[in-house]
Amino acid sequence: MSEIKVQNEKDIFNPNVKSFDEREAELVELQAKEKELQKRQRNSPFKNFLQVNKETYKLEDKLMKKNPLAYRVWRFLANNMDHYNAVMVSYNVLMEVFDVSRTTIYRAIKTLEDGEYIKIYKSGTSNIYALNDNMVWNSWGTNKKYSKFNANIIIGESEQNQKTKEEIKIKTEKHKQIKLAQPKQGDANDK
Repeated sequence: MSEIKVQNEKDIFNPNVKSFDEREAELVELQAKEKELQKRQRNSPFKNFLQVNKETYKLEDKLMKKNPLAYRVWRFLANNMDHYNAVMVSYNVLMEVFDVSRTTIYRAIKTLEDGEYIKIYKSGTSNIYALNDNMVWNSWGTNKKYSKFNANIIIGESEQNQKTKEEIKIKTEKHKQIKLAQPKQGDANDK
């Protein structure tokens, strides 16, 4: 695209020279088009779709054969990831979802990490799992260049600090009420 020159008045002999008003109108129109495109993308019937790279199907197939649980965990993570391929979920939740031991989940996660199906990032003591964006993607292709981590977080019922009514007891204390007697007139203390 050729360079556009903007100045106070339009030069009718040079199509690359525009007035400030013309350029402002062009920019307003471009902005309106971009907003319309974004609106259509947000309202797209495909917003809940997961993009899968056909070329990586062999890797999925290999994972299904090698470690079916790891594949199921990978699909669980893919189903729950945000628009930047990230999800935060604890081992306890994964143990509950798949009804397996901590060691079994550890081996499945290790298989996924070693095979580069996922990357693991630390946030304190929690893990954030980011799926390989060359295999699956959960947003527009233009977002692939960003590394934003506001991951979806999955918390299991067992991880929540919920107390039952029996566990929550309101303690009441009885207080003795002591009234000070007013001295009577004529007491020895009055004199």
